[in-house]
Order: sequence, then structure tokens, then C-alpha cells
Amino acid sequence: MHSENIAAYVGLDVHKETLAVAIAAPERLGEVRYYGTINNEAQAVRRLFQKLQGLYGNILSCYEAGPCGFGLYHQLTAMNIKCQVIAPSRIPKSPTDRIKNDHRDAISLARLLRAGELTPVWIKGEFQHTGGRY
Repeated sequence: MHSENIAAYVGLDVHKETLAVAIAAPERLGEVRYYGTINNEAQAVRRLFQKLQGLYGNILSCYEAGPCGFGLYHQLTAMNIKCQVIAPSRIPKSPTDRIKNDHRDAISLARLLRAGELTPVWIKGEFQHTGGRY
């Protein structure tokens, strides 16, 4: 679990054109639901996370490292949204995870993030951005 008082855990399955979004309630066995898909554009991301901040307050989000890079990470952290980028090789997989789709991947990320089972990658310059907390 995370030491901060997180009100929602947001898993993002990131693609060049779209983001699949899932939200996990903070309780260990709380609901994890698929929120939907948005365009992978700065304005759409800003609108979504402003709405989520209004609904939940303190949010922790994550997405799998990949070809889309760290632009989303930088956008979210600039909005004071906590964000972790996760190495794909470090994501726990279960035998039932054979069927992959954006919906399932986003839900899985939100659930694993809430459980504290994901390891974020180190992002160059993060030490300076976080005031030396890491």
C-alpha cells in the first residue's frame, strides 16, 4: 500500500491515439471499474484528470512504459497528479491474463497499483522534480 492518503488509483493503457482508463477505489477489496477510453491528446488528458481530481482528490496513476515515452508522465506531474511509469517486465501476470485488451490491461494496472505490486522505473531528472524525496 502507499503511505499517502490516496483516494483513487488510476490505471492507464496507453496507445498512440488513445488511453484506456480504469479506476480502483482505495479499499483493498474495493471496486475496480473501467472508466472508458479518451483521445491521447494533452487537452483530453487535462480534462479527464481535472474531473477525477474534483471527484476523488488525491490520485495515484500509472501506465506501462512503452513507445509513447514519458510525455504523459510529465503532463500529469505538472498537474500535481502522482504518476508512475511501470516496466512491462515487472508487471505480475496471472495465467488468466492470456486474453489481452485495453480494457483488461487498464483494470489490471489500477488493481496492481492499489495493491502496491508495481515497481516504477526511474525517470531521469525525477530526483530534481520531486524535491529529492526519491
